[in-house]
Amino acid sequence: MSVIRLLVLGAVRMHGRAHGYQVRNDLEFWGAHEWSNAKPGSIYHALKQMAKQGLLKAHEVAPSTAGGPPRTEYEITEQGTEEYLKLLREALTSYDQKLDVLSAGIGFIVDLPRAEAVELLKKRVEGLQEWRTSVTEYYTPEDGPEQLGHIGEIMNFWVHSADAGAEWTRGLIQRIEEGAYVFSGEGEPFVGVLAEGQENPYATGEQHPGDET
Repeated sequence: MSVIRLLVLGAVRMHGRAHGYQVRNDLEFWGAHEWSNAKPGSIYHALKQMAKQGLLKAHEVAPSTAGGPPRTEYEITEQGTEEYLKLLREALTSYDQKLDVLSAGIGFIVDLPRAEAVELLKKRVEGLQEWRTSVTEYYTPEDGPEQLGHIGEIMNFWVHSADAGAEWTRGLIQRIEEGAYVFSGEGEPFVGVLAEGQENPYATGEQHPGDET
């Protein structure tokens, strides 16, 4: 799946309406430019493409502060919300995705009801366990990786990754079941976006032609 679609849809949804620079600023605030492909060019491209696809609605609101064309603000549509929630659920349950996908899913997990979040994470654990079982059909962890030559280190890495992933996910499930965080329908959630004009301590400072869109 495209993690940039999930990140951009989620960021716009959190604001209600946001222009490109706000979305970019939020993703940098979350460190997404370090652990995903959320670079300035891909963010602006995703906004424009998803507007064409009906996932976002574009509003021209005011002239650019740089004296250019009117600035564009984006608002998520009903279709966009459906796509966002689909991507979010997929990110939380899929065990074989890249870490940036899981990271994005965790970043938006509180947009779901608590019970659903727990259920999705349990499915992820099940997937990891099934994946581990398929690996150990060819490799016995107790006998060590040497049994397959240095190629056994690949199997060893997979098994350790599955075990670590499952352990971390179980810990998150426990924290959520014990009441951690504010989930959908429970009250005011944690505010993880920057207000208009708020300084971003993690901004890269990199400029892009579309910074005002």
